[in-house]
Amino acid sequence: MKVIEEVKTVSIPEGVEVQLNGKIVTVKGEKGTITRDFSKIPLTIEKEGNTIIVRAHWPRKKEAALVGTIASHIQNMITGVTKGFTYKLKIVFSHFPISVKVQDKTILIENFTGERSPRKAKIVGDDVKVIVKSEDVIVQGINIEHVSQTAANIEQATKVKNKDPRVFLDGIYVYEKTEGLQE
Repeated sequence: MKVIEEVKTVSIPEGVEVQLNGKIVTVKGEKGTITRDFSKIPLTIEKEGNTIIVRAHWPRKKEAALVGTIASHIQNMITGVTKGFTYKLKIVFSHFPISVKVQDKTILIENFTGERSPRKAKIVGDDVKVIVKSEDVIVQGINIEHVSQTAANIEQATKVKNKDPRVFLDGIYVYEKTEGLQE
């Protein structure tokens, strides 16, 4: 049976301002501003009072699934400008002590399994802040995609190749994902 309309709503909390310019969504809050362009997506996005309505008329299966995805993206933008996002990574090594340094928009991982040249991971976005505290690497920001991609870049930079991963457990691994910026 064909669904006539697929609709999801996102409520806008106090202190958050959402602007729609066509399908370009701008969310402003106490932590900052995030802008995303949804113009390539075949859905309608409307603002009525304190709610954002994402709607698809006579959707196919993929378009119906996109309604929930876009609503989740907008909800993540609202959460980002009100609370922010924090990913915590743990530095794990057995023999060679790994040292991690932040340099401009890259993270240098030195002495990984005794390698001479440092491995590099890219920090995505301007709003992402990376803090190194002894055995922990803390990645914070208001855009969840930039924060999670930066954490994934760090994790992938320390991937062990051509060895048994059950034996060589050295690396940097995500162990906690939370909402809110922590110091």
